[in-house]
Amino acid sequence: MARSISEVSKRKEKVAHIRFSPVEYDALEAAARAAGMTVSGFVRSLSMEGAGVRPFLGEGDRALVALLADGMRAIGGNLNQIARAINTGRTPIGNDVAGRIKDAHSVATALASELAHMTQRTAAARRGENA
Repeated sequence: MARSISEVSKRKEKVAHIRFSPVEYDALEAAARAAGMTVSGFVRSLSMEGAGVRPFLGEGDRALVALLADGMRAIGGNLNQIARAINTGRTPIGNDVAGRIKDAHSVATALASELAHMTQRTAAARRGENA
């Protein structure tokens, strides 16, 4: 019986050698175990991501992170202006400070939440699960 192309492409015949210190290898084993993978599968997955063959973030994820990063930069600029005003002896309006801090908290919370979801999706994809 002839093998399908997908069966042939899944065979692992090539070997790449890599050396780790005992401490590095222990950390690698722990990370692979936490991801529910073998060490070989874990290293293969990470190396393919690093080579851009299977990127960590999809296009939609990259766009969302870029949008949230822009929001963080804008808020950072506003907070810097408030800090400069305080450092030069000017007193910013209380509502302005509270509003900027609330904005920063909202964007930081959204960013943290999205990064957590991305991490879960990527870990599932690394294990070959549909995420």
